[in-house]
Amino acid sequence: MSLPKRITKEIERLLADPAPGISATPHEDNLRYFDVIVAGPSQSPFEGGTFSLELFLPEDYPMAPPKVRFLTKIYHPNIDKLGRICLDILKDKWSPALQIRTVLLSIQALLSAPNPDDPLANDVAQHWKEDEKDAIATARAWTMKHAASN
Repeated sequence: MSLPKRITKEIERLLADPAPGISATPHEDNLRYFDVIVAGPSQSPFEGGTFSLELFLPEDYPMAPPKVRFLTKIYHPNIDKLGRICLDILKDKWSPALQIRTVLLSIQALLSAPNPDDPLANDVAQHWKEDEKDAIATARAWTMKHAASN
């Protein structure tokens, strides 16, 4: 299976110079499919957690954004129960100038700064708006339960 040069270059860069707290490893049998690990950012309710995601580069990448999904359960207003992520650059703000690395850094940033005003999980966003302290406590508890690295 031959990959476009752009993807090959991105994979090389990801492996040679991984972003802090993020690893993305392509599958040997399908280099468009990545296992991603994102460490919960410090000073966020997700600190201490290690989150597994899957990232897939569609045929029309980089003209279309990668498909990314959380596999680890997470309590976050912009990530739903299926692990789908509400992030503008994965939808209408995508640009071919962006790269896998940019996408992963943006997802990590989203963990540091949840945005309940653009929710995907409405119940979580509601909780976040009505009682942010309690929502953060819930997010911490979920992180410890589902994402703590033992």
